[in-house]
Amino acid sequence: MEAYKQEFIEFMVKSDVLKFGEFTLKSGRKSPFFMNAGAYVTGSQLMKLGEYYAQAIHENFGDEFDVLFGPAYKGIPLAVAAVIAYSKLYGKEIRYCSNRKEAKDHGDAGILLGSSLKDGDRVVIIEDVTTSGKSIEETFPILTAQGKVSIQGLMVSLNRMEVGLGGKESALDEIRTKYGFEARAIVTMEEVVEYLYQRKCQGRVVIDDTLKAAIDRYYEQYGCR
Repeated sequence: MEAYKQEFIEFMVKSDVLKFGEFTLKSGRKSPFFMNAGAYVTGSQLMKLGEYYAQAIHENFGDEFDVLFGPAYKGIPLAVAAVIAYSKLYGKEIRYCSNRKEAKDHGDAGILLGSSLKDGDRVVIIEDVTTSGKSIEETFPILTAQGKVSIQGLMVSLNRMEVGLGGKESALDEIRTKYGFEARAIVTMEEVVEYLYQRKCQGRVVIDDTLKAAIDRYYEQYGCR
C-alpha cells in the first residue's frame, strides 16, 4: 500500500472522521463504521485533505481535466481544498465549481457556485464517500444541463465496497457501468481494515477482533469486492 494511503487512513482516524461503532446510514443500512468528511474543520486538516485528494486525482486522472465539481454541501470545501492543493503540488490551475441546492434568481444568478461550465469542459467530480450511488443520480443531470461537458471521473475519499442500488455491483462499479466514467477512491475499506487491524493509533487498537468480526458480518450482507 502506498505511503500516502497509510497516512490518509491514520489522518481520517485522528481527525475523528472515520468512526467505528453502530450507525444507520442514509441508505438505511446498519453499519459498524461511518465516514463523515464534515468533521474536517480546521485549516490544517483541510489543507492536508486537499493534498490527499490532489495526489489521488493526479494518480488516477492525470492533468487532463479543467474543473473540479463538488456537489453541495460537503463537496464544496472538498473541491476548494483540492484545487488549491493541485495548484501547489502540480502547478496547474484547475477551476472549482459547485451547485446550489436552490437556484439563485438575482445577482450571481443560477444553480452554480464558483466557475461556470461551458462546452468542452472536462470535469472531475469530488465527493466524500459513495455508499449506494444515489448522489450521482442528482449530480449527473446538473452537470449535463450546463452544456456539452465531459465527465472524466469521480473521486471519493473512501470506497465502502458495498453493493449499489442494483444489488449486484459495487456502487462505484455501477456508476462506471451506468454513466461511462471511472469512479475511484483514495483508499478502500479493505485497505483500511488491513492497515488498522490490531494496529495502535493514538494509543489504542482501532480495529480489534470484535470489531473485525462485525465488519466481516456487514460485508457478508452488503459487501462487493
